[in-house]
Amino acid sequence: MSLPKCALTCGNKKLTQGCFRGNGKFPKDCPTCTENEILDSTLSKYTSNKKIKKIFNAAAKVESAGYCKWTRVQEALEFAKIYEAKRIGIASCVGLMEESLLLEKLFENHGFEVLSACCKAGAFDKTKARIPEEDKIRPGNFEAICNPIAQAEFCNKYKTDLNFIMGLCIGHDALFTMHSKAPSSTIVVKDRVTGHNPAAVFHTANTYYKSLFGK
Repeated sequence: MSLPKCALTCGNKKLTQGCFRGNGKFPKDCPTCTENEILDSTLSKYTSNKKIKKIFNAAAKVESAGYCKWTRVQEALEFAKIYEAKRIGIASCVGLMEESLLLEKLFENHGFEVLSACCKAGAFDKTKARIPEEDKIRPGNFEAICNPIAQAEFCNKYKTDLNFIMGLCIGHDALFTMHSKAPSSTIVVKDRVTGHNPAAVFHTANTYYKSLFGK
């Protein structure tokens, strides 16, 4: 059984992209043609599951009103309003606490209650979580673990309606999302090299980062 390869078959805008254009032209191995069972079952969830429907409809309203006009930050704010959230959770990297404070104030200025949780909560040295000393950035020194599960549990305890990730490490963002009871979205994706703009690597794939792609 071959894996779906949408990026390969439709990654070039000159190709069909029939699912986007609605012209009925699809590559022979397009999942639109080969994965009918999954597609039919997922479509019904958008209309039958109340929680999913609420998120999905709010997302549609944000896209419709703010397409190419609103930044990600404003989209997050407007989504929270449309979703009718009352209490917002912010799970932040310690390196983005200043930015998270600005976000916290933004939401508060628009009438939301806000919980913000730093990734280093607990101040546990990495060795307490059985991370080997040699896997520290600076072996031999105190180095606090990131604690995304605790961040999620803080949000769960205080019953946030909607959570936003601010630059959690790769993997830690997944753990936060796994343990959060409230829906979670991301405002900042961590990339310490590109100023938190991972897409920059793709924009320079033929120049500065060509060696990464084997060019």
